[in-house]
Amino acid sequence: MRISIWPGAGQPYGDVLEAARHAAETGWDGVWIADHFMPNDGTGADPLHPVLECGSLVAALGAAVPRVRIGTLVYGNTYRHPAVLANMAATVDQITGGRFTLGVGAGWQINEHDQYGLELPPIGKRIDRFVEALHVLKGLLRSPRTTVKGEYYQLTDAVCEPKPVQDPMPIMIGAKGEQRMLRVVAEHADMWNTWGRPDVIAHKSAVLDRHCAAVGRDPKSILRTAQALTVVDGPIPDDVSMPVIGGSLKQLEADIEEYRAAGVDELIVPDGLLGKGATKFKAMDTLLSLVRP
Repeated sequence: MRISIWPGAGQPYGDVLEAARHAAETGWDGVWIADHFMPNDGTGADPLHPVLECGSLVAALGAAVPRVRIGTLVYGNTYRHPAVLANMAATVDQITGGRFTLGVGAGWQINEHDQYGLELPPIGKRIDRFVEALHVLKGLLRSPRTTVKGEYYQLTDAVCEPKPVQDPMPIMIGAKGEQRMLRVVAEHADMWNTWGRPDVIAHKSAVLDRHCAAVGRDPKSILRTAQALTVVDGPIPDDVSMPVIGGSLKQLEADIEEYRAAGVDELIVPDGLLGKGATKFKAMDTLLSLVRP
C-alpha cells in the first residue's frame, strides 16, 4: 500500500513545501493538494483564513520537490472550464517530468460559489456537467484533436499541446455517491478517492466493483485511494467531525491494516492533526514505519 501526505493549503507555503520535501526525502509516495479558495462555512474556521490556490501550488511543488507524485484532491469542475484545466494539467505533468495525477470532482463547496458568483447546479445537473467535462479532459489530454458537442461544453477540433509526459496521465475521480458518482468512476476513472474509515471504504469499494461489472470494466484497473484525519500516538480531539483514525499507536496500526485488507492501494494522510515542524515530521516518520515496517 502506498502512502502520501496531504499538506493543508491553509498554512504558509513554506510549511507546505517542508512537508512535501520531508515526504520526498524519507520515502513517501506522493503529495496531494486540495482545491479550495477559502474555509468551508459551518466548520468553525475563520472565514478570512488564507488558503493557497491549488493549481499554482501543485506547479510550485512539482518544480521544487523531486521524486514523489503530485496530485490534486480534487479539482472542482465548477471552478474551471475543463479545456483550461487540461492545459494546466498537461503543463504540470511537463514540469514534474511525468509525476502528476489529475484529481477531479463535480464540485460542492457552497460559500465559494456564492462569493465568486459561480453556478452550482443541483446535483443531477452537476453530475451531467461533470461527465461532459471528463470527455473534454480525456479528449484533450489523450487525442490529437477533440470535438465535443454537449449541453455544457462545445469544442471544435480542439488541441492541447504539449501533451502530458505520461501516456496516459492518470485521472482520479473523487466520489462517494453510490448510485451515480461511483458509476462515473467505473466508466471514466483510473483512480478513485473518498473520505472514510476502513469499513466505509470497503463498503463503497464493493459498490464500485458492482458498477464495474455492469459496465464491463475490470475493477482491478481502478486504483483505490482513501483518507481520514490521522492522530499519531495521542488523544483524538473531541470536536473532530470528519472521519478519523489512530489515537494510540496500536489503534493506528490496526486501522492501517484494515485499509490494506479493504483493498486500499494508497492511504492519503491529511497533516491537520500531525502537529507542526519537528512534531509533524516525527509523526510522518512513524506513519511511514507502520505502512512499511
